[in-house]
Amino acid sequence: MGCCLWQRKWGVAHKCCQLQSLGRLSTQNGLNVQFFTDQSGMNASGHVMLGTMDVHHQWTKLFERLPSYRSMFQQSDWLKECISHLLGGIQVIHIERMGPALPLEEHYSTLNTFHKRLLPQRLSLHPRSMQGLTMSLENDRSTPYLHEMGHFIIPTMCDTLQLQNFLQSQAQEARRRMRRKDKLEAEEEDIISSCLQDLSLHSLCKEPSVSSSQMIPCCRRLMEERSPQMQGLHLCISHFYSVMQDGDLCIPWDWKG
Repeated sequence: MGCCLWQRKWGVAHKCCQLQSLGRLSTQNGLNVQFFTDQSGMNASGHVMLGTMDVHHQWTKLFERLPSYRSMFQQSDWLKECISHLLGGIQVIHIERMGPALPLEEHYSTLNTFHKRLLPQRLSLHPRSMQGLTMSLENDRSTPYLHEMGHFIIPTMCDTLQLQNFLQSQAQEARRRMRRKDKLEAEEEDIISSCLQDLSLHSLCKEPSVSSSQMIPCCRRLMEERSPQMQGLHLCISHFYSVMQDGDLCIPWDWKG
């Protein structure tokens, strides 16, 4: 059995209970990654999702379906490569967001729908003009959008001519924002290290949905406060206030003093 991931910041007691349940089944199934979440299946990143409310029988059924899930995941990767080839070498990515994990079936369906819309068109994008750039697909968006971190967010049902014009006109700006993102991530790493040392924290982490541009000012404010009560804390920067069962403290990135 490989590593385990957790969709939510559950307490130690809850995690131990789930690991004990998994341990009774792991000797019969060769899994690389498990993702404890609210539903069973496989997510868009290829992680096996084990629903914490499911019984062992449902987990066992999931293990039996893993070959078909892995086949679908490989087909999803193939679709991403095809889309990339049609759109000048741009990389298709999936971005994890707050809320339920995206099931692989939904991710595959989105990729397949978008690919079928592109195939009949003859887009005039140079084969390597979009290399180094990234895009994600969204079903609930109506117009293409360039994120502040430099990746494109494209509607699944986007008009292909509109898409081509948008990608070509925004490619330079996307590269500029990606360079800014790299600079922010390096700055974030430095300030987290300083925060850990200056405040004598035991650990400091953040939820994936907290951006570098949110984390950096949050850490600066924490160091400005320098409260002695923070010494030895396990601190997680999130979007809400919470104290976990194992003592981890969650605070929002825009916390109030």
